[in-house]
Amino acid sequence: MKIILIGYMGSGKSIVGLSLAHKLKISFIDLDNYISEKEQLSVSEIFKLRGEIYFRKKETFYLQEILNDVDNVIIATGGGTPCFGNNMELLKNKSETIYLKTSINSLVKRLIPNKQKRPLISHLYDEDLPEFIGKHLFERAPYYQQSEFIVATDGKSIQEIVDEIESILF
Repeated sequence: MKIILIGYMGSGKSIVGLSLAHKLKISFIDLDNYISEKEQLSVSEIFKLRGEIYFRKKETFYLQEILNDVDNVIIATGGGTPCFGNNMELLKNKSETIYLKTSINSLVKRLIPNKQKRPLISHLYDEDLPEFIGKHLFERAPYYQQSEFIVATDGKSIQEIVDEIESILF
């Protein structure tokens, strides 16, 4: 079984994925970390040195690699992963997709403390984040909404989200 967690940056894909993988006793892969290991650069460095187009091409390449080579895994995608190329089709055809839906206000609260680690928002002032995130969510929602399942995350603990995903899948 392949379970893919989709959602905007800060929606909890990595921490929920890791917790769910631990509970189900299966592997966990954070796609951004996987790309960083393969490329020997952080995602921020890839964006800075090689640009977003290079990153998106590598993202699709490594996503296909994982989907073809790894079974029984939970994958936390990057926030933009489903929105580029044919990635969403790849994901829907080879896995169970779950959109972790999180409000703009919650995302802003989660992202401000770690903003410098996020190449798409590191240059923004805190007060500009709500508008930027809102615009991005509007653009990305058609992709995210294609997920097989949608789990709202606002006001829920990591454990509550993990339990909800488990109840949906099993």
